[in-house]
Amino acid sequence: MIENWPVPTAAAAVVRADGTLAGSYGPTGHRFPLASVTKPLAAYAALLAVEEGAVELDEPAGPEGSTVRHLLAHTSGLAFDEHRSVAAPGNRRLYSNAGFEVLGDHIAKATDIPFPEYLRQAVLEPLGMTGTELAGSPAKDGVSTVDDLVRFAAELQAPRLLAAETLAEATSVIHPGLTGVLPGYGHQRPNDWGLGFEIRDGKSPHWTGASSSPRTFGHFGQSGTFLWVDPDARAACVTLTDRAFGPWAVEVWPTLTDAILAELG
Repeated sequence: MIENWPVPTAAAAVVRADGTLAGSYGPTGHRFPLASVTKPLAAYAALLAVEEGAVELDEPAGPEGSTVRHLLAHTSGLAFDEHRSVAAPGNRRLYSNAGFEVLGDHIAKATDIPFPEYLRQAVLEPLGMTGTELAGSPAKDGVSTVDDLVRFAAELQAPRLLAAETLAEATSVIHPGLTGVLPGYGHQRPNDWGLGFEIRDGKSPHWTGASSSPRTFGHFGQSGTFLWVDPDARAACVTLTDRAFGPWAVEVWPTLTDAILAELG
């Protein structure tokens, strides 16, 4: 199926909840730019900073009235790619790269460690993600491999670094009922998110499959990348390509996901 995609290079893998590999495709050791699939990695580091006591979810961060929680949940009111407020915190789901950059700066200041280094020490090194690095913005400048993200996808299904209850909160809806735009898929009512993870719920159209459970969470990136975890299917999928997201992805990604879920059955 993936071999027919209109992309120069693609790699993918499915990992079960017990950490075993259900299957893989392509050069799984190839390093791809992640674009916004960087955000779940950054969010995981932020959650570890919370557990370590370096920051608190409800401490002020970002615009007036905003907190770490708002930044993670895209409800700080910051614009998409500009460090300016366009709404009051908590009122709208405004997907924001700027919010994750403010978050990274906030954690760097709290820990006295540059955020890329904090991410490496807190998440990448403990999980053995040696092919992954953050080369700039915590919103979009990660580079990784399928092999590495399989390790992260296994962690998201059976956390060892983070308390299970912390991950459960991060993958539950924060500020329910807020509307907003899901980039590439238009207005969603509601546009549900957790803490750094998009929650599928009943969104339509969507980049996961028609058979994906409402509890599915993850992220996709404009570089043609995605990672989803479906707790009901007890599996996760990582797919990385080197063609920018567009109509081709809207067409083929859900078909792949539905085929994987049917196979896992």
